[in-house]
Amino acid sequence: MAATVEPFGTTPDGTPVERWTLTSGEARLRVLGYGGIVQSLEVPDAAGEVANVVLGFPDLAGYLSADDPYFGALVGRYGNRIAQGRFTLDGETYDLPVNQGSNSLHGGPVGFSDRVWTVTDVSDGAAAALRLELVSEAGDQGFPGTLTTAVTYRLDGATRLTVHYRATTDAPTVVNLTQHTYWNLAGEGSGDVHGHELQVDASGYTPVDAALVPTGAIAPVAGTPFDFRRPTPIGARIREADEQLLHGHGYDHNWVLDRGDADGGALRQAALLRDPVGGRTLRVLTTEPGLQVYSGNALDGTIVGTGGRVYRQGDGVALETQHFPDSPNRPDFPSTVLRPGEVYETTTVFELGR
Repeated sequence: MAATVEPFGTTPDGTPVERWTLTSGEARLRVLGYGGIVQSLEVPDAAGEVANVVLGFPDLAGYLSADDPYFGALVGRYGNRIAQGRFTLDGETYDLPVNQGSNSLHGGPVGFSDRVWTVTDVSDGAAAALRLELVSEAGDQGFPGTLTTAVTYRLDGATRLTVHYRATTDAPTVVNLTQHTYWNLAGEGSGDVHGHELQVDASGYTPVDAALVPTGAIAPVAGTPFDFRRPTPIGARIREADEQLLHGHGYDHNWVLDRGDADGGALRQAALLRDPVGGRTLRVLTTEPGLQVYSGNALDGTIVGTGGRVYRQGDGVALETQHFPDSPNRPDFPSTVLRPGEVYETTTVFELGR
């Protein structure tokens, strides 16, 4: 187990950014202090060939650009969309800056993915690990309450990356943190993931309107292109003339995980991804109630990735564990409200195999 650190440039205001490298067994993970970004994760396939299986930029400039599609980032204060950039909490309405049409996306124009986190090496004898900390002051991007956040990345010898989130507030607020890594188990820059087989442990999903905001319904996946209860290639139905797929130009939807009332926030499998050619697998476990599957629909050939190749539509898939989009405006959805004295605490595990 090892953790090393090196300079990785500076932000426009002169703040230095570090890149940390965690090594555990056959896996090597690179994490940036800027945005808590997972820049690369190198693991072997069934033949023992090592490759980076996440999308990213080779330098800091890419992550600072307007073209960054949240590659590998820690997302907050509210992951996903809040309709019209507005919500009401305890009778008071809060207006947020909008950054995707009329909606607030992933915490607003300067969300947690655009901040430099304080990073500490917390490795021990069992795993290489980092703790990333950030304080978001009251009024930051329009949100109430000062939110104090700590996220731990823990990489152990079984090629298991555990992401643990913890946050507290000094006033009522809403919070929904997630991790926005794009996966390609055949290797970054190798082409699209439409042949990857995906299983999602969900019988329902939340349909969206044309702005990709949930309508408030929870619809069954049975008989639709959203039924991944059995392993199915991502691209098998992605071109069907389905209204929901047309809204997202592919998959960009929240699945309602089959957790059951007795789970009590237990860590359970949400999804299983497999590259049938190289044999790598990714098992996602989480304590969260939802999973956003985003099939890289906006990648358009204008981004050059870490390996020097261009990313095109579908070249990666994001599997974002979360509470549901627009929950602050949907009282029937699981609540994302956090109050003083409470602790927001969730865990997601990305377990790679071959």
